[in-house]
Amino acid sequence: MDHCATTPPYEEVIDTVAQVMRKYYGNPSSLHGMGVQAERLINKAREVIAGALHVKPDEIIFTSGGTESNNLAIKGVARAYRRRGKHIITSMVEHPSVYECCKQLEGEGFRVTFLPVDGKGLVRVDDLVQAISEDTVLVSIMHVNNETGSIQPIERIGRVLREHPRILFHVDAVQSLGKLPVHPAALGIDLLSGSAHKIRGPKGAGFLYCRSGVRLEPLLAGGGQESGRRSGTENVPLIVGMAKAVRMTMERQQQAAEHMYALREALIRNLSSIPQVTVNTAPERDVFAPHIVNVSVPGLKPEVVVHALEQHEIYISTKSACSSGEDRPSRVLTAMGLEPSCAASSLRISLSGDHTERDIEYFTDRLRFVLTELTGGTR
Repeated sequence: MDHCATTPPYEEVIDTVAQVMRKYYGNPSSLHGMGVQAERLINKAREVIAGALHVKPDEIIFTSGGTESNNLAIKGVARAYRRRGKHIITSMVEHPSVYECCKQLEGEGFRVTFLPVDGKGLVRVDDLVQAISEDTVLVSIMHVNNETGSIQPIERIGRVLREHPRILFHVDAVQSLGKLPVHPAALGIDLLSGSAHKIRGPKGAGFLYCRSGVRLEPLLAGGGQESGRRSGTENVPLIVGMAKAVRMTMERQQQAAEHMYALREALIRNLSSIPQVTVNTAPERDVFAPHIVNVSVPGLKPEVVVHALEQHEIYISTKSACSSGEDRPSRVLTAMGLEPSCAASSLRISLSGDHTERDIEYFTDRLRFVLTELTGGTR
């Protein structure tokens, strides 16, 4: 129950990756037949992902994952447009690959506004409007928060930024891709990040949608692959596997989302009945994504609960997987105004379309048992 951290690849994706590694190992930049075969596979993968997002194939840049996509979008735009302005707007609850990226740019002389959020983890659009200045070049706001599942008002932000055509809009869609509809052109998004292993694809593959006409300063110098925007020999097997995962996930998206919403609502009801648990995720579907529930267990170290559940073959996270080893309160929950005891004891349960009601019941029963054991109480 830790599908935000990663997901088990589809069997079909595993088979596809293995087949491409065996048969199509040519370098896509080579002029001979083997290189041309590999290039064709990459072009087809680009078409599949672009079709799923309703964008043009040449607007898809292949990367190594969500972290690189976020860094390429933010640093690439900031450095390419620095003569236009050096102000960036983001939020206090972004993934570390956005938050820390913006912190690095502060060291390069950029001014960054970190917007606060309300009690549900949502950016206030009025705050964004107030933060816009003449030298603002980029707004980067995630679609779905990786710790709480909060859905940011991306469509409203997109409408606001249409009135400021000199400001580019980046969205980290790593946790929304495959769970919610994601069509960047319709939402006014200029750049959008995605990751394969969050949608049952292979680790080490991701993409960045970059609207035609948007300039990026490359992070990597080299052979000029990906139209000069991301040098390095393309990882053909993982790219093809990612495209397969995107296609399969998108075909099942609506049905899977409905199923996960029902499970999430049942899970929240069950968790609310456990005295030691404080639920930080509300059931509203328009505010929270279908696959994430965040809770706190005040007075207990969350990693102790994680390892206790592991003895029952149940796997969940503390905070996000990228920062779960840190011994400090969740930056996201702190920004939402939660008490320090809650922010320091948070647990994240993340679902998939393959989970069942029986899984929810078993998880709740085992969590109740574990918390009773740890607190010395009675069931």
